[in-house]
Formats: sequence, C-alpha cells, structure tokens
Amino acid sequence: MSKQVLVISASPRKGGNSDTLCDEFIRGAEAAGNRTEKIFLCEKNIHYCTGCGYCNSAHKCSQQDDMAEILNKMVNANVIVLASPVYFYTVDGQMKTIIDRSCPRYTEIAGKEFYYILTAADNSATSLERAVSGLRGFTLDCLPGTREQGILLGTGVWEKGAVKTTSFMKQAYDMGHNI
Repeated sequence: MSKQVLVISASPRKGGNSDTLCDEFIRGAEAAGNRTEKIFLCEKNIHYCTGCGYCNSAHKCSQQDDMAEILNKMVNANVIVLASPVYFYTVDGQMKTIIDRSCPRYTEIAGKEFYYILTAADNSATSLERAVSGLRGFTLDCLPGTREQGILLGTGVWEKGAVKTTSFMKQAYDMGHNI
C-alpha cells in the first residue's frame, strides 16, 4: 500500500549531509512505490513561537507565515521524516521551531509513523542521544499512537557532502525503501 511520506529537512545547507540523506531516503521510498515530498525549511518563512496562547483556543496560529502549510502537510502524511544536523548535542533551531509551532494541530499529527535522520561531526553515536531524546519527547510523548520506525545516526560527517562516501547512504535508502 502506497503511503504519503513527508520529509522535513532542517539542514541549513542545501545538499548538506542530513539533506543528502533525506534525498537518499526519498529515493528508496519512491522505489518502493510511495509518494514523497520534501520540505527544505531554510526556504520557508517560519517565525518562532511567541507563546501567546492563541492556538490553544483557535487551533491555528496567530502568525501568518509558511507554518500553516507545513502543518497541513504533516496532518495529511502517513509517514514523517524529521532530519536535522546536531548542534551542541541537539537538533538545530529550524527543527525546534517546527516542533514548537506544531502546537495548534499537534493532536492531528498523532498516530503517524516517524523516522529520524541526524548527522554530526562527532564520531560517537552517543553524542546524538540528546537529539534523539528531544525528538522522542515530541513524537512519542506528545503524539499518541505514534510509531518510531527508524533512526539514522550519521556520525563523523562535517564537510558538506562527506556523507556521500559512507554507509549511511545505503542505510537511508533502505529505511525509505522499507516503509
């Protein structure tokens, strides 16, 4: 059965390591017959949450930016891939902003399948544990019925494109293909 796969790339570098793994994941997912879409967050106009509380009663954000469109796509997807480089042991600011801004409709994102793609210059997978924990706080703790389907920890990749010569490329393809 074909699924709608939404890949959210929080890389600040188009063609950066986490973004490249997103493309490889998509290649695998499409080869398996799934429909895919990638959102490259750096190309979007997304403001930080102001904590105004408007969304608690209105179920929409008071801010007028690209987040409403992204939330619609998250709600309509069967599978969501959250991809981010790891900075100072957690996801980057673009990813955290998306998580914070999901508040108006987060209950509608419940029950989805989630994959995480994380990259870091550090060679130790344990250095990415806090980032995984943060994503799990959002997906597993806040979204009932969510299923964590796969995690790719791309370590030891700093320079743009470094991931292309690693086994992480095959892992990304296989994760996408096995949806």
